[in-house]
Amino acid sequence: MQKKLLVVAAMSALLGLSGCGLLPDKTDETAKWSAEKLYAEAREEMAGAHYEAAIKLFQRLEANYPFGTYATQAQMEIAYAQYKAQDQAEALASVERFIKLHPNHPQVDYMYYLRGLVNFNDQIGFLSTIYSQDPTERDPKATREAFAAFKALVDKFPNSKYTPDAIARLNYLINAMAAYEVHVANYYYRRGAYLAAVNRAQGAVTDYADAPAREEALFIMMRSYDKLGMLPLRDDVQRVFTLNYPNSRFLNPNASGDAPWWKFWAKSGPRPAPKDALK
Repeated sequence: MQKKLLVVAAMSALLGLSGCGLLPDKTDETAKWSAEKLYAEAREEMAGAHYEAAIKLFQRLEANYPFGTYATQAQMEIAYAQYKAQDQAEALASVERFIKLHPNHPQVDYMYYLRGLVNFNDQIGFLSTIYSQDPTERDPKATREAFAAFKALVDKFPNSKYTPDAIARLNYLINAMAAYEVHVANYYYRRGAYLAAVNRAQGAVTDYADAPAREEALFIMMRSYDKLGMLPLRDDVQRVFTLNYPNSRFLNPNASGDAPWWKFWAKSGPRPAPKDALK
């Protein structure tokens, strides 16, 4: 019994010493790492898709070496790692911070591009090889924000190496916005709100003249005018429809049609932060 009491007393003494701070604290082994080592370790974590660990190392790199080329590189890498970790809010904040701090940086065009990618994300578009959800079911606000971000890149950096990909994504987003309008027009038509269906479909035809969704928009207009008994307008739309889409799948219920327009994904995904600053 006495032996057990001695053991308990010893453990209590150790706990007391720990509480008083007499035991050595756990040391941070990264505190004295060089910028090169921190960057190499962070990149290794990135390669293993350990994004949270990579972010912490990049943040340590920026804090320890705030005035070198590695600091700005770390800022770009942090934004990209947050994007890969699907932390949209943090990634956007990091992008905006970089653009504000380094508006004339040689790779600032990449940050404009990344801002578009973050808004474009949610596993849509070029980010997935297999994707089955109709983009008309997605939030149109995010689509508009992605469009604005990529357009800012194209307008500000027309010769950027990221601009061709941004233009392709802009075309996708135009199609998505047009398809959303058609989706809403169909919703109104199914509920017998034919005038509302006409107005929404007309908007898609007018605002997105080259989008694939224009075909269905015209078809909705034609059917809605028919339901409203506005036969001259129906016939006018029908002439335009048959002239532009003589083999339309909407006129042939047995036609399989082409693959959905949103499945034209590029073979290559978005590129990570450029390493040019370190060369």
